[in-house]
Amino acid sequence: MSNYRRDFTEGAMYFFTIVLLDRKSTLLTDFVGDFREAYREVQSYYPFETIAIVVLPDHFHVIMQLPEGDSNYSRRIGAIKTNFSRRIQNRTDKTASQLKKRESGIWQRRFWEHLIRDDRDLNNHIDYIYYNPVKHGYVAKVSDWEYSSFHRDVRLGFFDEDWGGDICHEISCLDFE
Repeated sequence: MSNYRRDFTEGAMYFFTIVLLDRKSTLLTDFVGDFREAYREVQSYYPFETIAIVVLPDHFHVIMQLPEGDSNYSRRIGAIKTNFSRRIQNRTDKTASQLKKRESGIWQRRFWEHLIRDDRDLNNHIDYIYYNPVKHGYVAKVSDWEYSSFHRDVRLGFFDEDWGGDICHEISCLDFE
C-alpha cells in the first residue's frame, strides 16, 4: 500500500481531479443537470468557492477555495460523489465489493488533489482546466465546451471568448513547471 499523505491547509485553494471508475463512461455529461444540482447542494451545506471547473464525460477538474479555518475538502469531494450517485442510482451495476462497502460503483475510490501555491500555479491550473476538453478532442476551441466555468470567466472579463482556440497560444496553457 502506498504511503501517500494529503495536505490539509485551512482556508487554502486546491485543484482536484475526480474520475469515474469506468473511463469510457459518459455519466457526467449524460446527467450533467443532476451533477450540477448535486454540486450546488453540497456547496450549500459545505461552503466553498468554485474558482474554475470543467465537467467532462468521465471526470471533472475543479479549483476549490476553502473557507477560513476549514481544511476538510475530503468531506466536500465525498459529498459531491455521493450526492450525484444517489441522483442517478439504479443506472449502473455494482460489484459485491462495492455493495459491501456501500459504494456507488461509478467513482474511483480516490481523487487527486494539489495545493495551489501561488498566482502562477493558480493561473496554470485554470488554463489546464479550461483547455482540457480541447486536449481530449471533445471540441476544437475552449468556448465550444459548455460544461465549464470558462463562460462565467468570459462574462467577467477574465478571458477572451476566443482564448484556447484550435491551437493553444498561451505559453502557460499546459506549463506546470
